Amino acid sequence: MAALMILAPACAGTVAVALWIAAVAALALALRAGTPHPRAAAALVAVVLAASAAAATQVAAAQPAREAAASLPVDGGRALVVEGVAVGKIERGGDGRRFDALMDVARLGTRADAEWEGTSIPVLVRASAVPAALDLGARVRVRGTAWRPDAGDRAVLVVDAAEVEVIDPPSGVFAVASALRRGLLDRAVGLPAPGGGLIAGLAVGDTSAVTPELDGAMKASSLSHLTAVSGANCALVVALAFGGAALCRVRRAVRVLVGLAALTGFVVLVSPEPSVVRAAAMAAIAMLGLLLGRPGAGLSLLTTAVVVLLIADPWLALSLGFALSTAATGALLVGAGPLADGMARWMPRPLALGISVPLAAQLACGPLIVLISPQVSLYGVLANVVAAPAAPVGTVLGLAACLAAGVPALGAGLTALAWLPAAWIAATATMISAVPGNAIPWPEGPGGLVVLAVVGAATAALIVRTRPLLRVSGAVFLTGAVVIVVGTGPVADIVERSRMPADWAIAACDIGQGDAVLIRSGGTVALVDTGPDPVALTRCLQQLSIDRIDLLVLTHFDHDHDGGTPAVVGRVDVVLHGPTAAPDDERTLRRLDEGGARLVRTVAGMSGALGDAHWRALWPQNGTPAGNDGSVVVEVTGGDVPSSLFLGDLSARGQKTMAARSSLRTSYVVVKVAHHGSADQDPGLYARISPAVALVSVGENTYGHPRPETLDMLTRLGARIDRTDEEGLVVLWADADALRIWHERTPP
Repeated sequence: MAALMILAPACAGTVAVALWIAAVAALALALRAGTPHPRAAAALVAVVLAASAAAATQVAAAQPAREAAASLPVDGGRALVVEGVAVGKIERGGDGRRFDALMDVARLGTRADAEWEGTSIPVLVRASAVPAALDLGARVRVRGTAWRPDAGDRAVLVVDAAEVEVIDPPSGVFAVASALRRGLLDRAVGLPAPGGGLIAGLAVGDTSAVTPELDGAMKASSLSHLTAVSGANCALVVALAFGGAALCRVRRAVRVLVGLAALTGFVVLVSPEPSVVRAAAMAAIAMLGLLLGRPGAGLSLLTTAVVVLLIADPWLALSLGFALSTAATGALLVGAGPLADGMARWMPRPLALGISVPLAAQLACGPLIVLISPQVSLYGVLANVVAAPAAPVGTVLGLAACLAAGVPALGAGLTALAWLPAAWIAATATMISAVPGNAIPWPEGPGGLVVLAVVGAATAALIVRTRPLLRVSGAVFLTGAVVIVVGTGPVADIVERSRMPADWAIAACDIGQGDAVLIRSGGTVALVDTGPDPVALTRCLQQLSIDRIDLLVLTHFDHDHDGGTPAVVGRVDVVLHGPTAAPDDERTLRRLDEGGARLVRTVAGMSGALGDAHWRALWPQNGTPAGNDGSVVVEVTGGDVPSSLFLGDLSARGQKTMAARSSLRTSYVVVKVAHHGSADQDPGLYARISPAVALVSVGENTYGHPRPETLDMLTRLGARIDRTDEEGLVVLWADADALRIWHERTPP
């Protein structure tokens, strides 16, 4: 019901009234029922209806303020100034950094009638860079543009920030929490990588120091949950606090209060994300059970926590992180025991217990994960078993090091100790993710979810002690699934390669929300950007039978343009790159250099050969700062390559500046549209270069890319638009003076 109401908030008030009436009627039936079973059934219905009514009431109460904020005239890329408080972690996003904020002031330009001030409204802020003082609890002023996300999103507006200013830094407990986190990060980053960057992630969920390469390896090996603070962390904190109070021989009530106080401080320290809030609510209910002397069953506690949270915050209903956290906890409570009992028939019971926990979590969470990453890790359970002994040790030592920030020697010593388990986990992720065939592609969307859920159920039926008919059915289904996976995997890959045009010259890879475009001439290959995901880039290179990259162009260092770099380290001859601004940028280049690539800091005017074709850099100029408008812009002409222009992520202002200072052709056959088709484009540039084909490298995203106004502009210019999100891999080549285009999927 919570999900339905946030998708259709205009109906929430009417639905809430109807549900409250139905709940009262069900309660009346329960009170008048003469026998226990009808009375219990009516009471249960009354509780369900009341909970649904409460969630609908919450949505209806928030709707007027949300609707007023959403009615701000932000269309057309109008300049906006927003003031509010940062209420979420500052996370790495595809285009820089992102964080949640509660907006209480908004102004568009200088119009008095376009000002808004009122109740705090949730917004999502995205920026290429943020001030060092920005942290949870800081009051900020954001200048940029905004757009309205899809129905069901918690954020009323998504603000693309040109500038983020900290008006007031965090204060009170938020200032203390910020200082503790920063102290841990400062000490951890001085330790050997990649383990040093993982310490804060294990302890407090801060992944800002985790390199993109390690992040990709953690995801590929199904270990990324270790840096997502959830039930295990909360349980450790509560257990330590409760145990410490018990050692002091205080009363049960005092122990519970100490546990709740520690839990509250921990939530503030790590930031109240959905998984943390869910775990904290469950722990709080468990503490209440202890206080009353009725601990209750874990599944009942989880259910109660979920219901309470959905009533308090209905927008959690569509949070994938919340769903994953809940599914994992439920699987551990319900499935780990039976799985361990089943496997104990074939192996020592301690080993069965160790395997059952990650296996139960993977069987439950796998179907949800394929919604965001359509692949299945074959060695995820193995990785979790290997990492399991180190995870709690790293968490406890890292948390202790964080709390010891005010004691330099003690804090440094604890951080050094925490490095050992962190390095173990990082090495496990790196080695497991590098094993050939670690991940297999899986069908996308709801269909993939259903198929993997059935595969998981069949796997569980084979392991647990159940009826022979169920085991036989599970074996038959799994055999069929293996045949299908092989048929749609290796066999389909061979068939797909046979379909690929042999004479392709330009290929836009389908790598999600990012850029990765290949150019081939005379047996020489160039790659413009690497996309966000090494796995996706590797798949594209294999599909095109590319083993070596002669020329790699890193237009700039946003994650959606350089995140896939680990896939080509050791396979690149020359790297053209623009200005750097952060340690991560330098690390990316250093890895390429260590892999044998020659690094070339690129400025306008540089040129060179690419087989029979010729490349020329049009941007940036000396002194251009790093970022979107510092993107390396290259054109490729001649030979068997259609004249092409690759615009990186230039904004409209950057496009105008580049056009004014560069010598452009009057037309290009192929133009890679800037910034995945965002609204921030200069129509004058596109009219000047008159593209015949507009390539939009884009994937599923919350930015609204490609924006309708950009697509309309390209259509008016007569350009053919090819999008990787709709067509998959897009391949182009010239054939007898005609341009040929092949795409992997038929566009809708």
